[in-house]
Amino acid sequence: MRKFNIRKVLDGLTASSSSASQQQQQQQQQHPPGNREPEIQETLQSEHFQLCKTVRHGFPYQPSALAFDPVQKILAVGTQTGALRLFGRPGVECYCQHDNGAAVIQLQFLINEGALVSALADDTLHLWNLRQKRPAILHSLKFCRERVTFCHLPFQSKWLYVGTERGNIHIVNVESFTLSGYVIMWNKAIELSSKSHPGPVVHISDNPMDEGKLLIGFESGTVVLWDLKSKKADYRYTYDEAIHSVAWHHEGKQFICSHSDGTLTIWNVRSPAKPVQTITPHGKQLKDGKKPEPCKPILKVEFKTTRSGEPFIILSGGLSYDTVGRRPCLTVMHGKSTAVLEMDYSIVDFLTLCETPYPNDFQEPYAVVVLLEKDLVLIDLAQNGYPIFENPYPLSIHESPVTCCEYFADCPVDLIPALYSVGARQKRQGYSKKEWPINGGNWGLGAQSYPEIIITGHADGSVKFWDASAITLQVLYKLKTSKVFEKSRNKDDRPNTDIVDEDPYAIQIISWCPESRMLCIAGVSAHVIIYRFSKQEVITEVIPMLEVRLLYEINDVETPEGEQPPPLPTPVGGSNPQPIPPQSHPSTSSSSSDGLRDNVPCLKVKNSPLKQSPGYQTELVIQLVWVGGEPPQQITSLAVNSSYGLVVFGNCNGIAMVDYLQKAVLLNLGTIELYGSNDPYRREPRSPRKSRQPSGAGLCDISEGTVVPEDRCKSPTSDVKDNSFSRSRSSSVTSIDKESREAISALHFCETFTRKTDSSPSPCLWVGTTLGTVLVIALNLPPGGEQRLLQPVIVSPSGTILRLKGAILRMAFLDTTGCLIPPAYEPWREHNVPEEKEEKEKLKKRRPVSVSPSSSQEISENQYAVICSEKQAKVISLPTQNCAYKQNITETSFVLRGDIVALSNSICLACFCANGHIMTFSLPSLRPLLDVYYLPLTNMRIARTFCFTNNGQALYLVSPTEIQRLTYSQETCENLQEMLGELFTPVETPEAPNRGFFKGLFGGGAQSLDREELFGESSSGKASRSLAQHIPGPGGIEGVKGAASGVVGELARARLALDERGQKLGDLEERTAAMLSSAESFSKHAHEIMLKYKDKKWYQF
Repeated sequence: MRKFNIRKVLDGLTASSSSASQQQQQQQQQHPPGNREPEIQETLQSEHFQLCKTVRHGFPYQPSALAFDPVQKILAVGTQTGALRLFGRPGVECYCQHDNGAAVIQLQFLINEGALVSALADDTLHLWNLRQKRPAILHSLKFCRERVTFCHLPFQSKWLYVGTERGNIHIVNVESFTLSGYVIMWNKAIELSSKSHPGPVVHISDNPMDEGKLLIGFESGTVVLWDLKSKKADYRYTYDEAIHSVAWHHEGKQFICSHSDGTLTIWNVRSPAKPVQTITPHGKQLKDGKKPEPCKPILKVEFKTTRSGEPFIILSGGLSYDTVGRRPCLTVMHGKSTAVLEMDYSIVDFLTLCETPYPNDFQEPYAVVVLLEKDLVLIDLAQNGYPIFENPYPLSIHESPVTCCEYFADCPVDLIPALYSVGARQKRQGYSKKEWPINGGNWGLGAQSYPEIIITGHADGSVKFWDASAITLQVLYKLKTSKVFEKSRNKDDRPNTDIVDEDPYAIQIISWCPESRMLCIAGVSAHVIIYRFSKQEVITEVIPMLEVRLLYEINDVETPEGEQPPPLPTPVGGSNPQPIPPQSHPSTSSSSSDGLRDNVPCLKVKNSPLKQSPGYQTELVIQLVWVGGEPPQQITSLAVNSSYGLVVFGNCNGIAMVDYLQKAVLLNLGTIELYGSNDPYRREPRSPRKSRQPSGAGLCDISEGTVVPEDRCKSPTSDVKDNSFSRSRSSSVTSIDKESREAISALHFCETFTRKTDSSPSPCLWVGTTLGTVLVIALNLPPGGEQRLLQPVIVSPSGTILRLKGAILRMAFLDTTGCLIPPAYEPWREHNVPEEKEEKEKLKKRRPVSVSPSSSQEISENQYAVICSEKQAKVISLPTQNCAYKQNITETSFVLRGDIVALSNSICLACFCANGHIMTFSLPSLRPLLDVYYLPLTNMRIARTFCFTNNGQALYLVSPTEIQRLTYSQETCENLQEMLGELFTPVETPEAPNRGFFKGLFGGGAQSLDREELFGESSSGKASRSLAQHIPGPGGIEGVKGAASGVVGELARARLALDERGQKLGDLEERTAAMLSSAESFSKHAHEIMLKYKDKKWYQF
């Protein structure tokens, strides 16, 4: 453990510079030898840090494929970006990624084997091992000459049928992932007399009662029943409409096809001439026996039987063309009833969940899982009305697009239960009474016990609180901030919301104090709302409201009369600004003398009583107003302090501070005025711009491919969110104007030394700007209790100015021992219940920042301010204001997010740069501890949502629907394996259906097939080498070590072990077994080879 002396910083350290060392010499001179600065022990070292992804939450972005293991009860979803998401019981989830990023076109489980085959759009097949906590690819097969279109793996078979665009079918051994020499060529399958190509293979399945018969569906409408043994077609079924899917009746005597004209055809296997029945589920039946009008294609059909009733026919699509604007539907036909279930998004795929994995038994369907473009729905088939199951997975992150998020680890323990109890009342009714049926896998052992909360802000103005403890995610509570505003019924009715065309309530910044539970949000329409948490329902008669004119230039001659705000305090001294009484409802919309819109907020607050449910309740609404025809600029930073009863916010015009207890505006200054006479830029005020700010794109409209423009490199970010994003929208700001405009980018309430001469700390506000300036505003607070509501808060700029390179992002304060000083807060109490005693009121007064116990005799100890900008970080010693340490974080890029976080009983500065690097620095000495290239900034969504929190946790929005969590803590990385859930659990495969006495006697049951004999190398020969290339996967044999006991587990273990050529088998028992099996098969193979060459003609060699 190294000791760092604040005075003796080594010259060679990157953290110091010549200027910093000069300041330290001055500092030495200022401190007499008797009053030396104490040494601070830093415990964090590089070995405490390691970066790795932990879990991904949310709905799989752009889903494309679906599969279900009916024995293991695991659901798999593939996406267009090559991602694979696996879901088991609630809390068991897994994310994997195919390296090449090609779209997943189909998924097939090896049922109850703990393995999965994925087929990709780049014509590769992959075998995933699911028996390890992080699934890995064991084998890959790349088709070189043909495009893969459809795959089918029969239950308990190791031979995978692969259909191609050319109409051929190849057969893959899933154990060795090699091709069999057996091929079904399209020209052999169709009629010899047919002159046209039948199209790609769209379906393959074997007859449930006879594995030797393969049903092949071609896109053109031809279906062939192929006899695998005799290598010829038994029957050919032709229909003049393209086929989308085919499904068998479990008895193997009938099958059903879905077609592009919205019809279903049911065929008897032995009657290929014409279908037994043709149904148009959504077609209008015309008189005179004519064919019904064509409908939209039926994209998929499933045919499921029950023992005690009619079969289910379930289909997607097939609606008539005149149902314009109708939502996508899933149709369930059961006997004579037809139910049409409307979906919110288009259907990607669906699967019927059945009681048995055996295709030749009564299926007994109990649910349908429907994969939609942006949702996953599970329908209960056993209950009347087909209700849906309540989805336990956190798939609703994107219900409205996410516009910002914040992450809090190690919250107060009572917070999650409090949020859960108010959120439980918001749950919808009418769900299925049954348990969620996808319940495979086992939970991991949660080593982390501390509470974690994620807050997401959304485009529709909603705010969601999530319980993120122990790598899971569960929604706790949802707050709708738009409830306080009048909704515009039509476009003519909303003249004021045109600062943004869409989503006027979108959340931009969230400021939350977990201890006091005070919440403050800033929205895109330049509005701020302060919320208190209450467990009681209240009816607010009048919503408290303030309107603020935040001007850039106030002393200009062109300003219309009556526009100037009241005189403001000078930078020196402590004169008292007048509190502004709350506005009455509704605000009067006025115009300036030249007819421009003036004094009008962007949104209209409701003037009727508002019922506020338990949870977060509106305390105050603050809105910036139009000034002289110019809309208010969007808010770039925000902070709330429950102990002081203050909220402060800023934009590129200036800063405003509001006392939310007295409902009064305390401060309303242009940024230049904050400097007073100390403005280093000598800027002259100019007239406000008259042009209206164009609306720009909505907050959520961030396209996937948006690359950050070049000029973003010098563009600032704000305290809580990426401010450059809001600034970039103000396209009417000219480039010169943009440079001179100084936005407020960081705000921090604290109790510290405001001036060099201060002998004790006092409440103040530190303000950071986009030009790298830090200004300090002193706060003079009245005593607590009733006096707090009667006497005004006095606010005065202190004259203290500090400078850094780049926009200020984050500020924090350390005590003399290097521990973080948290901002003062008032502990939460229920405000809607009257206090019983005066004593209670005294206890609830503002809690002073606690001073460390060792310093009882020396109350005026020094502190350290930690300031992080886009380019560098500085540690400033207070009250002397000397720079103790400095670290240039990046020269060529800029920091997007910086947070001062707790880790391993210490603290550090964590930064995420636009060039993709994640870095951490020790405090206070700013030694580099971690620098890892993680991901480049490819779009603004990452910039706007990336955040670090305590205990080595971080997150960002990786896609519009998914949150990616990561850790930079070595300890968490080591414990991650234990915390992850297990997908595979040992389950006995259900018994096969009983054939019955008569079926066994007369051979009416299921016919089995020795596929090994047909497809093995001995009988079918080797496949052409140029057809497909085998690629061994990185999964290795490690995944088998935790494999299940039982027959299936042992089989799979042996199979996977054999696959790993060149690896020695683990122990003597396995070696003996391998030798025995090879000895047994030798004579058999020798015999087969003799037969093979004996029967072949000369031209077949």
